[in-house]
Amino acid sequence: MTEETINIHFKQSTLDELLAFSKLLNKDINVMIEEALEEYFEHAQKRLIEKAIEEDASMTNLDYDEFWDGVDLG
Repeated sequence: MTEETINIHFKQSTLDELLAFSKLLNKDINVMIEEALEEYFEHAQKRLIEKAIEEDASMTNLDYDEFWDGVDLG
């Protein structure tokens, strides 16, 4: 696997926040960015799954009563 170099540019306010929290938490900035990205990816994946479920659910044009009409659950 080859490593790729990515140039990342932050606003000055973001850099200031990173430096401040790094000192407050006594945590490496790279670790903080990695943790933040992991959380972002998890959140984004959940949103994509929810969107796919909503789109899948909208594939039917039946309302609740029409869908369950004639189904005997007892």
